[in-house]
Amino acid sequence: MPKEACGIVCEECKGEKRVIGPLITDNVTGELLCGKCGLVLIEKSEDTGAESRSYSFEDFIGKSRTGPATKLLLSDKGLATIIDFENKDASGNQLTSELKSTFKRLRLWDSRSQPRWHDTSLKKAFLTLDMLKTNLGIPETVIEEAAYIFRKALTKRLTTGRNSTALVSAALYAACRKMNTPRTLNDITKAANVSRKDLSRNYRLLLKVLDLRFEPFSSSEFITRIANTVGISERTRRDALRIISVVEEEEISAGKNPLGLAATSLYLSCLANNEKKSQYVIAKASGITAVTVRNISSALRKQLGEGIYN
Repeated sequence: MPKEACGIVCEECKGEKRVIGPLITDNVTGELLCGKCGLVLIEKSEDTGAESRSYSFEDFIGKSRTGPATKLLLSDKGLATIIDFENKDASGNQLTSELKSTFKRLRLWDSRSQPRWHDTSLKKAFLTLDMLKTNLGIPETVIEEAAYIFRKALTKRLTTGRNSTALVSAALYAACRKMNTPRTLNDITKAANVSRKDLSRNYRLLLKVLDLRFEPFSSSEFITRIANTVGISERTRRDALRIISVVEEEEISAGKNPLGLAATSLYLSCLANNEKKSQYVIAKASGITAVTVRNISSALRKQLGEGIYN
């Protein structure tokens, strides 16, 4: 069924107060019919299926009449124009003098129409994004969102006078926040080799100029990563998630670092399950200090008492 058929109802059957029948698609004529009365609802609908049958990648490339889908990660979005200099047609014959002159002018205007500084900035930024994707193990959808945010920043001329690496790293952190992919500022600063101060400054700039609004990270999203680094059992992980749910239900998680709260819940869960993991080990794996774990655990014990373990 074509995409435009979503939500369509046969008005003839609806007006006569009859039972509305199913919608039938005629793949030969491209028509969408009412299965009850035969009324044609859509004519010449688009065929979203494959244009030919292929059994291998080489066969698909040979039969395909179009290129790959557009990608924001490419500086030209995959829509580059290439005019060959051989001056030959598809059959390999030489072009006439008039056509040679025409294509020479087309090459000239094609080169002039390409925004060189804009294209160079995008290429450098997307090379950095590709490197960060590999180092941090970030999904493709998050990288696409980061490329979209960076393009918006480039449109606003935010790259002028600023470190492009720090700006694209800030766009990646904003994309992680938007797509709920748990990556901290420290993770990105280490992978991108930029200072935390520059990254934070550019991130605040993106929030202000592009009017971005994100929900804070949930502490439960960091449990698996910290537990894998330290080597904590599955039972202790489940108890840590339960502690976080209790803290969120009591509404005492406000103002606390989500990463610190996740590390503290793991530490308290280790105490309850007799796993010998020190505050220093868990804090080091989390990228925070042992003082943070100690302070948050003291606050949780004071506010929740023994109910935190139940």
